[in-house]
Amino acid sequence: MAITAEMVKELRGVTGAGVLEAKKALEQTEGDFNKAVDILREKGAARALKRADRAAKEGMIELYTHPGNRIGVMLELNCETDFVARTEQFRELAHNLALHIVSAAPRYIRREEVTTAELDREMAVLKAQAIAEGKPEAIAEKMVAGRISKFYEEFCLLEQPFAKDEKVKIKDMLADAIRTTGENIIVRRFARYELGESLED
Repeated sequence: MAITAEMVKELRGVTGAGVLEAKKALEQTEGDFNKAVDILREKGAARALKRADRAAKEGMIELYTHPGNRIGVMLELNCETDFVARTEQFRELAHNLALHIVSAAPRYIRREEVTTAELDREMAVLKAQAIAEGKPEAIAEKMVAGRISKFYEEFCLLEQPFAKDEKVKIKDMLADAIRTTGENIIVRRFARYELGESLED
């Protein structure tokens, strides 16, 4: 299949890749747009890993209050330079992350933050559920391994599907931003407040 300039332009618009990089991805996938996007995103993730050890001390504090003023989020999103922190792309990313946190209510940023005690408790519950379903213990162990990823997806921000587009995970959004800005970008911390949530009846 012939790769046209229009196809390259469209792919660049979605991924932020360079002209040659986009063209090469389309050639590699014989013009399959979605596969080309996946290839470029995978490369972006690899680049993100290389930048992960670079200091990210600039950024912004994003405050978001959901309509009705019953739920609010305070988020610190960091990057390497104030130049990137002032860009529309970075501000939009911070806003989308805060909006997502309001909707998805994660407890942690990444899976490594889940305590061993909580993880052990969750695995015990999942195993008991599998055995209650009549599964042999060996099968139950395998089922727990599969189901624990759902636990991470429910409670860890980076593992969650984006509230506005469930085909994209939050960690992929960050990887894309790292690739297009050329800087390390990290979610430093967040706090989610819901009216009356800590009050006793």
